[in-house]
Parts: sequence; C-alpha cells; structure tokens
Amino acid sequence: MLRLTDTRPTRHCQGLSRRDFLGVGSLGLGGLGLSQMLSVRQALAAAGHPVRDKSVVLLFLSGGPPHIEMFDPKMSAPVEIHSCSGEVQTRIPGITFGGHFEKLSQMTDRFTVVRSYRSNNSGHTYQKVASGNNPLKATMGALYARVAGTNSSTTGMPTNVLVVPEAIKPDLKLRSNFETKALPTLTAAGDLGPNYVAFNPRGGGQLKANMQLKLSRNRFDDRRLLLTGLDNLKRRFDQESLVDQTDKYQQQAFEVITRGVAEAFDLSSESPKTVASYDTSHLFKNSDVHRWYDMSRASNLLGKQMLMARRLCEAGCGFVTVSDCGWDFHSNKNSPKNLGGMNWLGPQVDHAVAAFLEDIHQRGLSEKIMLVVTGEMGRTPRRNKNGGRDHYGGLTSLLVAGGGVPGGQVIGQSDNHATKPISTPYAPQDLLATVLNTLFDVGEVRVTRGVPTELINLLEETKPIPGLA
Repeated sequence: MLRLTDTRPTRHCQGLSRRDFLGVGSLGLGGLGLSQMLSVRQALAAAGHPVRDKSVVLLFLSGGPPHIEMFDPKMSAPVEIHSCSGEVQTRIPGITFGGHFEKLSQMTDRFTVVRSYRSNNSGHTYQKVASGNNPLKATMGALYARVAGTNSSTTGMPTNVLVVPEAIKPDLKLRSNFETKALPTLTAAGDLGPNYVAFNPRGGGQLKANMQLKLSRNRFDDRRLLLTGLDNLKRRFDQESLVDQTDKYQQQAFEVITRGVAEAFDLSSESPKTVASYDTSHLFKNSDVHRWYDMSRASNLLGKQMLMARRLCEAGCGFVTVSDCGWDFHSNKNSPKNLGGMNWLGPQVDHAVAAFLEDIHQRGLSEKIMLVVTGEMGRTPRRNKNGGRDHYGGLTSLLVAGGGVPGGQVIGQSDNHATKPISTPYAPQDLLATVLNTLFDVGEVRVTRGVPTELINLLEETKPIPGLA
C-alpha cells in the first residue's frame, strides 16, 4: 500500500486523524491513469495482441520425483521395481496411480498424465527442463515475460513470478543444500537478460513495506491535487532515472505497490474456508523432514503456495513457478530409506493439486489457467540397496490440467519396468511448445515487433504434445 502522510501535526484527541494517512490501494490506483512503467514493452506486446487470456502455473518438484511412485506404479513388475507405496485405482478403467495419490485418482477427468515423457536429463539441471533446451537458454516464464512485458498493462502485476515457501511464511528458516544453488536456474532468463527473470517476492517484505509521500493538509482536501501528486511521484521516478538505478525486483515492487495489487500476495484477504481447503501444514512437521539433507529445502506449505499461484493468475500474472523441493530420494544417509520421503511429499502434492483443481473449477478458471506438474528428471526403475531410487532421465512424471487441455487422458505408454517409452516419446521441447502455444497466438507473435527471431523460430519449429493442444 502506498502511504500518504500529512506533514502537519495531528490534533485529534485519539492521537490519530483519518486525514493523517490514506491507503492508496483502496482507491483503485490501477484506474488512476498513472504513467506506465515499461510502457514501450507493453505497447509492443499489445500491438498485435499476441498474448492469449491464459495463465500457466508450473509446479516444479525439485530433486526428481520418482515416476513409478507418482503416476506409473507397475505393480506387476518385480518387487525391486514396482511402486513401494502400492497403487490406487483411478476413475479411468485399467489406470492406477501411486498409492499416495488418492484424491487425484478420483479427479482424473480434470487432467492428463503423460507416461511417455522423458527429460533426457539425469542431473539437477532445472534450467534445461524449464527452458525446453531452447537456444536462448531462457525458461518458459522468461520467454512469456519477453513477449507479454514484465508487468501486466492493466493491473501492474509482474507477469512472471516465482513462489517459494518463504513467500508464505517470511520467517521460515530453510537450510541450504544443492537445491538452494540450483533454484535460480529454474527461472533463468538466459540470453534475454536479467530483466526477465521471475519476480520473487521473498516473503513479501518488498511488497508490504510502505512508501512515503508527504503532502500538506490542503492537498488532502482536493482529490484532483492528490492524484496529481501521485503522478508527480511516478514522473519523478521516470525523469530522474531512479527506476534505472534500482534492481528489477525493486522496480516491479514499486509497480505492484503503486498499482494496488500487492493484495494478491497476501493470503489474509482470502476466505478462511478456502485457505483451509488448501492447507497442507497438518500433513507433516517441517522439523521431521529437515533432519535429512536432501529434504532440507522441503516444507509443508505447498498448499498455500498453490493458493497464492491462483491469486496471482487472477490478478494478471501469466506465468507462475511454484517450487517444491526435497524430491531427491536416494534413500542414503541424506534421505529416509525405502523412499520414506514419499510418505511426506506425495500426500502433500496430492492434497495441494487436488485443492487447486477444485478451486479453479469452482471459480470458472479451468479454461484460463493451465497447471503443469513435473520435475527435472525421474528415478531409476530398479531401487538401490537402500530401497531408494537414483537419478534417471529415461522417464519423467508429467501432469497437465486446465488451459483448454482435455481431461481423462493418459497419453503414451512405458515398458513393463518403466524404463523407457514404448509409444511416441516426448521431451522438454515438446512441453515448451505446448505451454507457449497455450499462452501465445503464434501468428501474432510472428508479426510482433521486437520479439527475438530465435523465439519466433522456436514457436514455428516445435509442436505441442498431441492431445494437450
């Protein structure tokens, strides 16, 4: 909220006068006609209307979710291969999921699972998967921001946002591990430059800080002069190049505050019933999980992260990346034996994704918001001596819902031991094409000035996964 403070001393018996401050967010600042930050980029994006009225939420399970325990349990395979969590029958005849996904198994009409998707990546290289290995080395969210602009032209909302657990609980103290170092690559902008890296509210501290604009009392008495003062503040930022002297996050935080949309990052304005439906904090204690190094970046806040993602999409964000860490299940001394980490993280994903799908369905947003659930790789079909699974790029979990994608499908097949696809294989570049064709009108992007040739070629040369377009 932008706080406007009267410079004259207060003379109210209670020590505070209503004229002492005004919360500009409540004035609907988005409609006040302030000059647009990044207006050139927005004008370019709007000229040909290349951006569809859709959003994408990428739930990235960092560490490598085991594809067998997720959506391809292979219970007929030998014991050292099949799902250690058993299986649960879905609403699709003959199709089962891993035993932790009871809620999603009853919602299969709302999403599609791809069983022949593979990342071709056996390391924690998030950027390769999130970018689809495109020549610009820019992740999907960065590519979206390059065409759409870094802030929504109508709401001021950053168009590309990363939601980490600290966005829900600012005082959360997660330990550092390999995921801490790799996380920035999940939203890397590559050759596009740092302006297109996802906006990270980092607990909302930047958004909740008040900006001060002191005005004399007589100017509070004239709404026209008040609005002029706001315009002058924004103009001063432009003319004095103050925006150019701040980093991108400060620029976007300023835009969010002055456009009155910081509320989207604040779950306290959501109905308690909705918050409760998403809440996953009761499923496990963070202190139990954090005993293990590989899970030291995990948290039980995924449900509220997904709720924030929905709110951001409603407020004008086109691409939201939700990071859920801790999926490195070697079952060595760094994670529980026999894929014990699945007992925490599996039910949490089941609950959070089910709540998200039900929520957007009830709100009529299923056609507008696409959800993608994946990770940087899968896990070895054969369990190791500790009952865990190691790095594996031959098959990778992929769930896609909403955004116009038909539900009730399982696309592709794996072999009897879930080692490789036996139908048409799909890779990150196919997922990238699916996402970009959902977000963009390819024909309009082609004729939009200022779009990199590499991005145009990428849109023209790649094809969406059949059944997801």
